Parts: sequence; structure tokens; C-alpha cells
Amino acid sequence: MIIEIPLITTLIAIVACLYASYSDLKRGIIPNKLTFPLIGLGILLNGIYAFIMGEIWIIVICLVVTGVIFALGYLFWKMGAWAGGDVKLFTALAALLPFYPSLISYEIWGVQFPLEAIYPFPLTLIINSILSILPFLLIYVFYVVVKTKPHLMDELMAPVKDYKKNIVLTLVIVSAVTITMFISQQLQLQIIIISLILIYLLSIVISKLPNYVKAVLVSVVTTAALFYNFNVTIASVITLFISINIIEIVKRLLTSVSKKALQDEYPLEKLSEGMIPAYNLYQRDDDIYVDDESFTHKITEAIKTRNFSTLTTPPGKRLIGTLAAGLTPEDIELLKKLQKDGKISDKFKVKKGVPFAPSIFIGLLISLFIGDLAFIVQKILIWIMY
Repeated sequence: MIIEIPLITTLIAIVACLYASYSDLKRGIIPNKLTFPLIGLGILLNGIYAFIMGEIWIIVICLVVTGVIFALGYLFWKMGAWAGGDVKLFTALAALLPFYPSLISYEIWGVQFPLEAIYPFPLTLIINSILSILPFLLIYVFYVVVKTKPHLMDELMAPVKDYKKNIVLTLVIVSAVTITMFISQQLQLQIIIISLILIYLLSIVISKLPNYVKAVLVSVVTTAALFYNFNVTIASVITLFISINIIEIVKRLLTSVSKKALQDEYPLEKLSEGMIPAYNLYQRDDDIYVDDESFTHKITEAIKTRNFSTLTTPPGKRLIGTLAAGLTPEDIELLKKLQKDGKISDKFKVKKGVPFAPSIFIGLLISLFIGDLAFIVQKILIWIMY
């Protein structure tokens, strides 16, 4: 029984996340009938485990960790980053798995896995789930494009069609790498960070050269690289060209294509509670205006124009926000009133909420069988630097 309870709570957590993922993908919700019983069940099972072990601190830590995770989730909910179902699911998982469940143990290159962090397991689960959003988001956006908005495929595949530009960029980077390797050999530099910085700087410098000069330089350096190591150079060019295309496609999936794929325009009378606005609506004096630029775009523009006031100056009174909780009945009535007064159009853009439960499920599996991704990255960086 001592061994079985952690195993039982782990299996329950896996099955629960699998069902929550299905429900979130299918209906866009994580049902309370799943999360609330799980919270109680997790506390009950860990209470039994504490009684069997004769260690009261087990249930005390379980209650404390569960409370902390709920408070953290509530904060994220208030900030609009998480929906209520996500908060309750994380709370349930904290109640079930307040400690790192030791299911398996294996070694890779002398490192013991799963790699545990110094903080409680539920925090590892949250970190891994957040890091798992990116690959899931890519798959989800691509699925939406293929199924509902195939016209966006042309924009998505534009980098492949613009192959000439990517070929030039590939040869520029290959030239920068070749020059860096030559300099490193001559100066006997073995510090990888310095080499990476030099490759980056040389790539920028070569790209800024006049086209004629750039063509001559790239041709000479690439020919020299082919002469000294033909097979490696050809393999590098092919790999780099494919990588650049993939990176460009991923970039579009995360920016312009994602924005268009996950937004739909609705007449005001068809808006319903819980729909997530695609942009913020502000009022300044008597004017109503839309703020649909991402914070990343604002930072980029501020750097270009050297005007950072847009990042610190409030754009006005926010009437409608892009919180994950979505529109309230009061918000919908306000929009109808503004339309009646002629201040906004009779249509409003809403965005599809990206289901978070599948990322939580992926994060749970990574946490159980690989460990804390942030801790692993930290280990890798330390190994590279020292």
C-alpha cells in the first residue's frame, strides 16, 4: 500500500489530464465535475499515505503546496493568462502529486533522469506545461489552417516559394562560419560563445555589403570551403537551407498566420459570454479606438523609432480587454451601446482560445519521465560555459 498510493495518484493524474485534453479540444472547457473531485481525492489519498507512513508532514505539505498552486493560478487567472479550468486542473494535480513520484530511473551520459528541481513537483509541472505550449501551438494552428482556413497556406508556405532569398542567406551564413573557423584556428580560440558571436556579427556585415561585393565574397569563401571539405560543406548548405525555411514557416505560424487563423469576426448580436476579444478597446476623451498590436511589435517599433513612450504611457481607459476569462454580459451590452452611438462597427473580432490542457498533459509526461526542463537547460548552459 505504501508503494501503491503514489503510483495510483500518478495514474489518476495521467488519465485526468488525458480526459481534460479531450474535453478542452472538443468543447473548449475543463469540466468542474473532473477537477473538483480530483482535488478532494488527491488530499484524501495523500492523507491515507501520511497515516500509513506515520508522517503527518506529508498531508501538511500536500495542503500547503495545493494552496500555493491555487493562489498562483488565481493570480494568473486575474492577469488573464489562464482560464478558470486551467487553474483548477493545476490545483487538482498539486493535490494528487505534491511530491515528485519516483516511477522510473535511468542514466544518459552519466546524468540521472528524471532530473528533479529543488522546488516542489507541481512547480516543475507548471514550468514544463508552459514550455510545452509552443510545440502544441504550432500543431494546433497548422490544424486550424488546414481544416478551416486553407487560403492561409499560401502565406504560410511563402518562405519556400521565396527560395532565392533563403539560398543567399544560407551562403552568407556558411561564409560567416567558414571565416570564423579560419580565425579560430589561427588564433587558437576554443570558446564556443565567442565563435557564435563572431558568426552572428560576420553574417550581419556580409548581408549589409553591396550585392556585387557580397556575391564575390560569398563565392570565394564558399568555393574555398568546398575545396577543403566538400562533403561537410554540401551537407551544411543543405541542412542550413532546410533549417532556414522551417524557421521562417514556424515564425509565420506564430505571428501573422496564427493571428489570422485564430481570429473570427462576429456580428455583435451573435457575441456570447466567454468569447475572448481579439484586441483591446480603449477610450480616450470621447474617442474609441482599437489596440491590436502585440507587445513584441510595440517593443520592435519603439526600438526602431527610439520612442519608448508608447510602452509606458497608458493609451486611455480600457473598456474591453483580451483576458482569458472572455467577454462578460456587461461587455457585450457596452459594445452594443457603443455601436448604437456610432463609435464602433456592428462587428467585433474574437479569438479562439488555444486549449491549454493538452500542454498540461504533455508537461506532466515530460515531468514524470524526463524531469524539469528549466533545470535541464540550466545544466546544459553551465556545461557549455564551463
